[in-house]
Amino acid sequence: MRQFSTVLILLLASWGSLTRVQAQPPARGSAVREAFLADLNDLEKKLTSLAEAIPQDKFGWRPAKGVRSFSEVYMHTALSNYYFVSAFGAKIPAGISDSAEKTVTQKAKVIEALKASMTFVRQTVTNLPEADLHKMTRMEGLETTYEGSLIAIAGHMHEHLGQLIAYARTNGIVPPWSRE
Repeated sequence: MRQFSTVLILLLASWGSLTRVQAQPPARGSAVREAFLADLNDLEKKLTSLAEAIPQDKFGWRPAKGVRSFSEVYMHTALSNYYFVSAFGAKIPAGISDSAEKTVTQKAKVIEALKASMTFVRQTVTNLPEADLHKMTRMEGLETTYEGSLIAIAGHMHEHLGQLIAYARTNGIVPPWSRE
């Protein structure tokens, strides 16, 4: 009987805390935005840790003539981040130029550019007014909402993460998170 009473008390106590959790108001903000920002954090971690694992002498490696090198894929991703969120009215910082895809090849500078672009995206998306998330915009020639653009931006980064993983594996470089 004593054990039954203890179990009953624990169940009632747990139920009470469960109902308090359920009674809390839902989190403010767009579920799409929150999912995007969580994904952005994961993408940044993976893209950055993979870049750090690639030796400097491989940053110019490309799988075939006319195909982007490691550094070009990274810089294309960084530059695209700026251009994509400019569809939300964000002003691209001075000094950002398309030529960086071909001219920025030093590992440290590539990583710095990638991180700066991720910070820009994160700040822009975080600061978007809730009402704007359903506004229409044009992205890559298509009409979509700001939320739809977030999905496209994440998809673009995932596409290039996959490309970089293939490049790395081809060069015997194991993505750091797959070793864990």
